[in-house]
Amino acid sequence: MAGASPHSHSGADTGPGPERALSWRLATADDADALVDLIRAAYRGPASYERWTSEQYLVGGSRTDALAVRAAIEAAGSEMLIVVDADDRPVGCCRIADRGDGLVSFGMFAVDPGWQGRGIGRRLVGWAREAAVDLFGGRVMELEALAQQDMLRSWYERLGFAPTGETRAFPSDPEYAIPQRDDLYLIVLAKPL
Repeated sequence: MAGASPHSHSGADTGPGPERALSWRLATADDADALVDLIRAAYRGPASYERWTSEQYLVGGSRTDALAVRAAIEAAGSEMLIVVDADDRPVGCCRIADRGDGLVSFGMFAVDPGWQGRGIGRRLVGWAREAAVDLFGGRVMELEALAQQDMLRSWYERLGFAPTGETRAFPSDPEYAIPQRDDLYLIVLAKPL
């Protein structure tokens, strides 16, 4: 996030066009319901079906709920970063969590399908990187991506994340994550901070 510290809890985007009306801040528990809608829309909602972030053909289920998002906001060593429009509606978010020894995990990343392709995701990842260092003394940020989402993995790699060689089982759940294929698994990517 250009010019704003994660400690300030807010900032304005100085980019051109409609992005100028965006502001960046740490989420509060009051944001939880709107963030659930955003995360679902970005990956599993009808608006995502035409986008490269969609999980429509890979995973079913609701993906998250307000309880999980509130936990990400309120847990010690965890922050949800949020981008909102001029009407305070979220258009992007992510979670960073301190895993100890300088490792920070990155997840719950979403950009509203209507706002994708405008550089918001790239700037949000940059802000997460700054916040991971400032808030948690992070030295490495890691994330998990579905191995079958080639375009998403490639996008992270263009931002400097590299596969660590580690894979993890896909966490299926009858409500939130129902695999549509038998071969789903996660690849771990990491980036030095």
